[in-house]
Amino acid sequence: MYQFSKKTSYLFFIGIALCFMPGFSPATALITGLFFSMFGIKTARFTKYTSSVLQASIILMGFGMNLTLVIEASKSGFGFTAMSVISTISIGLLLGKLFKVEKVTSILIAAGTAICGGSAIAAVAPVINAKNKQVLFAMAVVFVLNSVALILFPIIGHYFEMSQETFGFWSAIAIHDTSSVVGASSAYGEKALEIATTVKLTRALWIIPVSIVFAIFNKNTESGKIKIPWFIGVFVLAIITAHLVPQWQDGFAILNWLGKKGMIIALLFIGSSISVSEIRETGSNTFIMGILLWIFIGTTSLYLLLTHV
Repeated sequence: MYQFSKKTSYLFFIGIALCFMPGFSPATALITGLFFSMFGIKTARFTKYTSSVLQASIILMGFGMNLTLVIEASKSGFGFTAMSVISTISIGLLLGKLFKVEKVTSILIAAGTAICGGSAIAAVAPVINAKNKQVLFAMAVVFVLNSVALILFPIIGHYFEMSQETFGFWSAIAIHDTSSVVGASSAYGEKALEIATTVKLTRALWIIPVSIVFAIFNKNTESGKIKIPWFIGVFVLAIITAHLVPQWQDGFAILNWLGKKGMIIALLFIGSSISVSEIRETGSNTFIMGILLWIFIGTTSLYLLLTHV
């Protein structure tokens, strides 16, 4: 038992090291974790820190947000962004009920679709006491749809002869993760990339009010107390600090990089803690719900942009 435990620890250390390597994506980390789980490579020595790693990662990624760009973008598109975020989360919760998806999983998928994919899921998960398997399934839906979007969105953009400005807005609204937004918009053009990146940063700030709202509605039923998402407050401080001390940008860039790598490590831990039986229990309804919600925000935002912009 000691030998196996020692070997398991070594494998986890190797997995963590791989998370810092270029090209080792969040999806790869999740799959690697699942591979560990399938072969019984598990240890609470690492996975017990999953929630802490997720929270720390969100805080560190705050150092990479440009507050000036976010405020400038918010002035012109605040109403549209607010409407899309609120409507997407609302529709997501309704679809979750319709397809009998676990409430917590529905919230995670809805938040990820409405705001910024994996980052939003990671921020909301500790607030609503999400289990690892619920985070896993929400992340899996987001990763699959991100992969599809990278190929599909530029094709649709060219079909409708979208301007780079319109495509930039659309990709930032309808694609989950920032990395996939960057990939799709950069393939469309430099102007599309500039607009998409700025608008996505604006949406990312919605992590703050959405997490607080879910914290209020997820208060402890026995004590009546609200679980304050303290790390969201530190996340805000990180954004403000990066804005007020621009001469430290090189250091902040390193912290932001560490936050992104921390997210990948957390996904490795999450994947390794899930059993095959738990995956089977989820069924296909979770993916159906996620796909329909994605189609809703994608088609609705496309229609509004093509007819009103």
